[in-house]
Amino acid sequence: MRKITAMATAALIGISTSSMYANEDKNFNYVTDRFADIEVLRYQVPGFNELSLQQKKLVYYLTEAALWGRDILWDQNYKYNLPLRQMLEAVYLNYDGDRNSDEYKAFEKYLKQVWFANGIHHHYSNDKFTPEFSREFLEKEVAKLPEGAYTPVKAEIFEAIFNPAVAAKKVNQAAGEDLVVTSANNLYEGVTQQEVEDYYNALKNPSDPTPISYGLNTRVVKENGKVTEQVYKIGGLYGEAIEKIVENLSEAAKYAENDRQKAIIEALIEFYKNGDLKQFDTYSILWAEDTDSQVDFINGFIESYGDPLGMTGAWESIVNFKNIPASHRTEVLSKSAQWFEDNSPVDKSFKKDKVKGVSAKVITAAILAGDSYPATPIGINLPNANWIRAAHGSKSVTIENITDAYDKASQGNGFNEEFVIDQPTTELLEKYLFITDNLHTDLHECLGHGSGKLLPGVDPDALKAHGSTIEEARADLFALYYLADPKMIELGLLDNPDAYKAEYYKYILNGMMTQLMRIEPGKDVEEAHMRNRKLIAEWAYRHGQKDNVIELVKKDGKTYIKINDYEALRNLFGELLAEIQRIRSTGDYPAACELVEEYAVKVDPAIHKEVLDRYAHLNIAPYKGFVNPVYHTVKDSDGNITDIQVTYTEEYPEQMLRYGREYPGLTR
Repeated sequence: MRKITAMATAALIGISTSSMYANEDKNFNYVTDRFADIEVLRYQVPGFNELSLQQKKLVYYLTEAALWGRDILWDQNYKYNLPLRQMLEAVYLNYDGDRNSDEYKAFEKYLKQVWFANGIHHHYSNDKFTPEFSREFLEKEVAKLPEGAYTPVKAEIFEAIFNPAVAAKKVNQAAGEDLVVTSANNLYEGVTQQEVEDYYNALKNPSDPTPISYGLNTRVVKENGKVTEQVYKIGGLYGEAIEKIVENLSEAAKYAENDRQKAIIEALIEFYKNGDLKQFDTYSILWAEDTDSQVDFINGFIESYGDPLGMTGAWESIVNFKNIPASHRTEVLSKSAQWFEDNSPVDKSFKKDKVKGVSAKVITAAILAGDSYPATPIGINLPNANWIRAAHGSKSVTIENITDAYDKASQGNGFNEEFVIDQPTTELLEKYLFITDNLHTDLHECLGHGSGKLLPGVDPDALKAHGSTIEEARADLFALYYLADPKMIELGLLDNPDAYKAEYYKYILNGMMTQLMRIEPGKDVEEAHMRNRKLIAEWAYRHGQKDNVIELVKKDGKTYIKINDYEALRNLFGELLAEIQRIRSTGDYPAACELVEEYAVKVDPAIHKEVLDRYAHLNIAPYKGFVNPVYHTVKDSDGNITDIQVTYTEEYPEQMLRYGREYPGLTR
């Protein structure tokens, strides 16, 4: 899945804006928990009560299918995550000591971090968490647990928690290292990066116009000295959890809105049964071509950011339904897709002659699961396979009840006063950033990822570890370039030709400065989306220095971003977009390496320290995520479902413990 992360929103970096989203409950309490560098929020599901009973039942069983996949992601992230979680939760539930002690408070913080990250590695930096409680404390509490409270734990688990050298990095992207051997995720075992690349290169046919997504649903291991794949399917790896997913998908199919939607669900079930990636392509085509259903979902092994080689999909699911009024702007964009492609600043040889099947909508998320929970994307564009997108189209969505929750939770946090250069710029952001930020997401997902083409014979995986960064940069640049185009006014999507400047200012500020709050002192930028934003902002700053397009201004000892020429900045975005598209279309790996390593990785220590110091007194959490709403069935005396009701009162620890208890996909 190509997705735009929440860090791209103004709300998450801290900028307060004016949301136009209609809330069902004006007194809704968005913030539910805060610990370490994380704030946990709630989101509403406006419009759910207006769905038909059939649609509500469909949503309900799709959410059940989503929640049953949770353990798969935990195991993909690290091989000891599941028994480790079970042990920690047993201590949490059985602890009889002083819950105000420093040791216990540190333990509770660690458990909440592990819950949020779906394992012992930070969800964004991929670094292993460092416990602030002692090994002796945990060993003592584990020894006190009653028999049957947890599955007996191997000594390796304590080493994983307390030894910094063990499983230090979930996904390693350091240049020059063996990315497979040095990554702690559970996608490979006993193999080297070269062995994995050789294995898949031997399978690929460069002349195949419809290549399958090699490695998407497998774990690569060495058995009897031979490299082989363990397939995720019923009867294979993760079969126990997949059976429960399929069970609920089968129930959901009974309430499909139409025959096409039923066929989509049945095609996904078939893929889960046989693990055949050709079958996954069949499902993906059916899914991409369904633009009529109001209820929709993703479910499966989709996003490859958790694989250092960008091949294996992390398990995830989002269940949603169309926000019909808000979808007007995305529908307007998708209808003009060919115009945007034709007028792109990239070389003609890299453009699509005919853009097919680009559909876009604004959605309301009903449930988040797997790799989309608790931290979630705000936009999605699928399918990933380039040939499917070219021949059958793609779907793009903006998840506006999530962006609205971010926005509401960020209001009045002091960010504008600390980081925005002057009052006129602050007023511009407050007036236009919410709409331009959402339009940026729309353009990124709807048109950016769907634009351009690979030249014949170019391997989709040619950019290797840098593929995700380059692809996200391509989509972001497409969105930035067109956000300033008069076409936005012509289409009625903006009412002021200067509105785009709000997004431009936020993007440069974020890429050059404020996103650095997520990086520990002395470390490089590693996450693909952060690298993408830094690449774009730094490249534009350096290439615009001759004309002073972007300026770093010192006021009262603090650094501020000042954009002196917005039109010139747009031209720079267009110039970089042309080069990024060339790299992507031709599979120019050396050029990708040069761009990423030069502009996207290294951090100025002075600017970094300043950003961290200025953030410290604001008390803004660098990362935000969500607890899900809870769906309750209402039944008559015969056991028939007469309604589905949604509540928002479940707390973060309560939800995590309940999920472990009620959806033990791999821990029964």
